[in-house]
Amino acid sequence: MITPIATSNTSSAASSGTSSASSSEAAQDRFLKLLVAQLNNQDPMNPMDNAQMTSQMAQINTVTGIQQVNDTLKSMAEQFTAMQVLQGSSMVGHDVLVTGNTLTLKDKVGSAAFELNGRAESVKVEVLSPAGQVIDTLNLGALGAGQHSFDWDASKYTFAGDPTFKVSATLGGQAIGHTTLTRATVSSVGSEGGVMKVQLSNGTAVDYSTVKAIL
Repeated sequence: MITPIATSNTSSAASSGTSSASSSEAAQDRFLKLLVAQLNNQDPMNPMDNAQMTSQMAQINTVTGIQQVNDTLKSMAEQFTAMQVLQGSSMVGHDVLVTGNTLTLKDKVGSAAFELNGRAESVKVEVLSPAGQVIDTLNLGALGAGQHSFDWDASKYTFAGDPTFKVSATLGGQAIGHTTLTRATVSSVGSEGGVMKVQLSNGTAVDYSTVKAIL
C-alpha cells in the first residue's frame, strides 16, 4: 500500500534515527557484558593479556562505527525519499509516459508513444482490441531514433476496455528495436519500501524511475 504524502515520513525518519542510536548503544552494552563475563570466568593461570583485550575493544569499536554509519545512511535515504515524494507532488494532474502498450482513451482520442532504438524507414502502429484483434493500422512512414507520440481516432471504438497497440519498425528489411510507452495521468505520489511510487489514473502504481517523460 502506498504511503501518501504526509509529515509521517519526516517523523518516521526521526524515530528511525533514535532507534538506530539505541541499537548501537545496545550492541556496546552486550559486548561489555560478555567481556566482563569472560574476565570473570577466565583461567587464573592463563589470563587474557592486554593485547587480547585491546584487540577485542578495537573490534567492538569498529563494528559499532560501521553500524552507526549504516544507521546514518539509512536515515539519510529515508529523508531523501520523503523529500523526493514532496517534490514529486508537482506531478499530480500531469500526464506521464511509462513502459506499456495500453492506448489511453480520452475525449474519443487514443494517445500513446514509443521509442525507437534507431532510424526507421517504415513505422507501423497496429491498434488492437482487448481480445488482441487488429482493428486499425497507422502508417507513420520514416522516423528517426528517439521518442515519438501519436494519436488515434477512437470515435468508432465500441469495445469494453482500453485497446492496446503494437509497433513495427524496419530499415532495409531489418527490424528496429523499440519500446512502447503508455500515456497516463498522475493521480497521486507516495512511497513504498523507501521507493517513490507514482499512482496513475488507470489504477496502476509504478516506480518513479520507470517514468520516461512528464508531459
